[in-house]
Amino acid sequence: MHLGFPDKGHLSAYYPDSPDITQDEIEQISAFMAEKKLLPENTRLTKTNEGDFQLLIASGLNKPPPEGSDAGPDTKFNLGGRLQGKKLELIFGDHIEELAKIALYIKKAGLNAANDTQKQMMNEYAKSFGSGSLNAFKESQKLWVKDIGPMVETNIGFIETYRDPANVRAEWEGLVAMVNKERTQAFQKLVDAAPSMIPKLPWAKDFEKDTFSAPDFTSLEVLTFNGSGIPAGINIPNYDDIRQTVGFKNVSLGNVLSAKAPNEPIPFIRSEDLELYQTTRDQAFEVQVGIHELLGHGTGKLLQETSPGEYNFDASDPPISPITNKPIATYYKP
Repeated sequence: MHLGFPDKGHLSAYYPDSPDITQDEIEQISAFMAEKKLLPENTRLTKTNEGDFQLLIASGLNKPPPEGSDAGPDTKFNLGGRLQGKKLELIFGDHIEELAKIALYIKKAGLNAANDTQKQMMNEYAKSFGSGSLNAFKESQKLWVKDIGPMVETNIGFIETYRDPANVRAEWEGLVAMVNKERTQAFQKLVDAAPSMIPKLPWAKDFEKDTFSAPDFTSLEVLTFNGSGIPAGINIPNYDDIRQTVGFKNVSLGNVLSAKAPNEPIPFIRSEDLELYQTTRDQAFEVQVGIHELLGHGTGKLLQETSPGEYNFDASDPPISPITNKPIATYYKP
């Protein structure tokens, strides 16, 4: 068995008790959610015995807040298209016990914040985890980006979507880490060099952000990381509108980079090269992660119709693809 769509014979906890829900139905619901501007990261989806659908929203409350959810005051919708005649209902309170506690203690953590930005960030976290609002979570991430150079770095929420076969629903994760000042200074030199390095990348400036906004690039020593796997580096938030207009943070997790089993056997290395490999691999891996986060995730522009008839590129004279050498023919919708 593998993680994947249930109708393909695979497993996924993002679609509980729904062995007959299909990939097409999941994609149709995702399209409907996009129309309603309802983000999917903190949701799960079930299919009822009657063939209707329930969207489970992770929140510390079992009902929408008085001002309504991110989709507005309605919680029940009639579907169209290939799901004509079916209904979708928003169900609040998925993981209610855990998220109610998290929202409470995040709020309390704000009382000990180092500055007003952190306090506002904690309040937005609490609002998001309590009410299920991902709009509030996006506000927390804007504030997180603006909190430059904290000595203790932390982030928490439904962030990465790797384990969802539809690649839209996220896994809960959280980290607490301390800044390694010496290694952070080295990464800052890489950030300082970025404006001269970016023009050397193998695509035209049309595919780059209009203005390069130097990110906060920090080397951290991880105290705790809650999730199914610990990465060597992080470049978040994943929301492109925040990345384009506010910015993002690059993080290298130093004690993850250097973590390895003692006397670990190294395949594919000649015995005469082994000492050189062992003495330089940590430094080489650190450089690789730094370039990956800064010049990989950290550069490039998501070509998009930002609003009806408005584009962040010249739609009348589209950029030339470096792959096909022809004008680009596809782009993202709002």
